Amino acid sequence: MTHQPLVTPAWLRERLSAPDIVVLDASWYLPAAGRDPEAEYRAAHIPGAIRFDLDAMSDTESSLPHMLPRPEVFASRMRALGIGDGQQVVVYDGQGLFSAPRVWWMLKTFGMRDALVLDGGLPAWIAAGYPTEEGEAQPRERRHFTARLDHGAVADGNDVARALESGSAQVVDARSGPRFRGEESEPRPGVRPGHMPGAKNLHYAALQKDGRMKSPDELAEVFAANGVDPARPVMTTCGSGVTAAIISLALETMGHPARSLYDGSWSEWGADTTRPVEKG
Repeated sequence: MTHQPLVTPAWLRERLSAPDIVVLDASWYLPAAGRDPEAEYRAAHIPGAIRFDLDAMSDTESSLPHMLPRPEVFASRMRALGIGDGQQVVVYDGQGLFSAPRVWWMLKTFGMRDALVLDGGLPAWIAAGYPTEEGEAQPRERRHFTARLDHGAVADGNDVARALESGSAQVVDARSGPRFRGEESEPRPGVRPGHMPGAKNLHYAALQKDGRMKSPDELAEVFAANGVDPARPVMTTCGSGVTAAIISLALETMGHPARSLYDGSWSEWGADTTRPVEKG
């Protein structure tokens, strides 16, 4: 059984001043949301939270969106933020549970065992009546951060193709039903609509209620209804590797960690004309 990765606002409030706790505002939105996470952070964030810019912390040289950077690059950016070994990191976002799970997955994949997610994010913190602060982040002292990449946690297109062919893992796609079925065009130019033949669809929104993760029992029902067996290996995927991590987080809360996440996700597969695509 893995440790429980979700924490409540009350849990965080009690420990907010602890020296070994670091809170990250990892808000990131799809362009269609029309939201500016930097401006929102300056307007209101959990006291002491550091702004974690998902795009800036990803592989800025890749043509694909927010791919994992090289370990040494991630380590140096974490050190500059003042985040280091031995700290407990709590990640949240401004939507409730949207981009924070991706950052939790990044931290875990780079060897940070004590990464947690604030269930319900900033909206839940504010709803609980807890204070926020405004303004820029206070600079922090640099810390030593050791990045140890867990290669097995990161799937590429060939890993996914092999899993689909052999049935060695269930490939579970977090995109919406209409996108999965190819009824909607993809937001990225040059990406074909549809899905990987043999993949299963589980829209990330089905795992949540009011911006919080559903209970393990409710989650078990959702997975079963979508033909996914959490006790068998799962590879998660989505449009660009962000919402796939919501499925990974759900599986972790159930005590069945996902085998891996397909970092390139549909942005890569859908643009690669050598890969098969299915609709319907």
